[in-house]
Amino acid sequence: MNGNEVLRIVDSIHRDKSIDKEIVFEGVEQAILSAARKHFGEEEVIEVHIDRTSGQPMVKTNGREIDRDELGDILGRISAQTAKQVMIQKIREAERDTLFDEYAQLRGQIVSGTVTRNEGSAITVNIGKAEAILPRSEMIPGESHRPNERIRAVVLEVKKMGPRVRVVLSRAHPDFVRRLLELEIPEVNERIIEIRSLAREAGYRTKVAVSCADSNIDPVGACVGVRGARIRNVGEELGGERIEVVRWNDSLQVLVPNAMQPSEVEDVILCPMLGRVLVLVRDDQLSLAIGKRGQNVRLASKLVGWDIDVMTREELDQQLDQAVVAYSQIPGVSEELAEGLVSQGFLSFEDLSVIEPDELMEMGSLTQEQADVIVEYAERESERIEKEQDLRRATEKAERQSQEREQRRAEEARVSSPSVESKVPPAAQTGSEASVEEAAGNKS
Repeated sequence: MNGNEVLRIVDSIHRDKSIDKEIVFEGVEQAILSAARKHFGEEEVIEVHIDRTSGQPMVKTNGREIDRDELGDILGRISAQTAKQVMIQKIREAERDTLFDEYAQLRGQIVSGTVTRNEGSAITVNIGKAEAILPRSEMIPGESHRPNERIRAVVLEVKKMGPRVRVVLSRAHPDFVRRLLELEIPEVNERIIEIRSLAREAGYRTKVAVSCADSNIDPVGACVGVRGARIRNVGEELGGERIEVVRWNDSLQVLVPNAMQPSEVEDVILCPMLGRVLVLVRDDQLSLAIGKRGQNVRLASKLVGWDIDVMTREELDQQLDQAVVAYSQIPGVSEELAEGLVSQGFLSFEDLSVIEPDELMEMGSLTQEQADVIVEYAERESERIEKEQDLRRATEKAERQSQEREQRRAEEARVSSPSVESKVPPAAQTGSEASVEEAAGNKS
């Protein structure tokens, strides 16, 4: 094996497989080392080095350099076969690493591919140099894909799995909506309009908060498009998912009402110690603000990054009064401290049980021991109330199931019982008819 031959092999593999030359040189060195150990034995100290310029290999055993003729004898048929296997393994590892690096850079980006197999729990997608999987959990609820169908998804995860690279795709991740918006709306792609926050429940609804440094551009209107054309295209890719675009604002007093759209918000009360926002709405807006199964308030909470509680002003006043009375009964809590806790948004024993003792000590000028007693009391009361609520829910569920069983039995009895008319004997029917005729004759 001369230097020119080594350089030719390295260059050929580098061009054909797109593998770095240094990796190929290391593979050749490893192959020669493996062949030499077959010849000299595993106990020998063997060093192999290939000159990167001339390609000439150099082998040392126990510090003695082996001449070229002897090296040629070492690399005989058996040793050459071993060297070949090592080279193939090294090249495969290098190909895997190259593929991994390529797709690792695409994490969070959209890729297109063709569905090749549908295996129930996941589908396999050909995305070019690799086959990716789209798990059922990462599909949009209700959608299905057929073989040979073209689909788009974001790269969620890239892993090395033995000799292969495992690429996991997702169509349910929020980044999929983000990338679709960048593709559909040039202003978003060019960063003229910035997506500040995004909250999604795949297949149902997505809220997007956008902003723009240029005051002459309406970020919401630009994203929605003429007659909603732009946002409609994104929704169609998502199987009809509802996309709502709102204006971002650094002030929570402005951002929260925007996030709660389409409901109208009367007032916003911030509770920084709890990371919570109290949103007050009118009675006629309460169900709209909460949304179907709490979806609207849940997405708004994700969008702004704060917990949101929606209530009417009457409900807030009632909770405030109840909290002050309940807190005043805690040993060591004065009425002034109770009102201070309520003003910070602590409206239940559950809220009070998570307060930091240091904050409680500062608010009420308490000692560490007094603060610990108050927190422990709140924890006990919170657990007691939770158990009572669980018991009440279980009782209501049992009563509801009992009523449903009674209704089913009554319905089954009604269906299975014969009609009243069929129960009357034929003779009785004839007699009744005769009586009617006789009565009619007497009347005439």
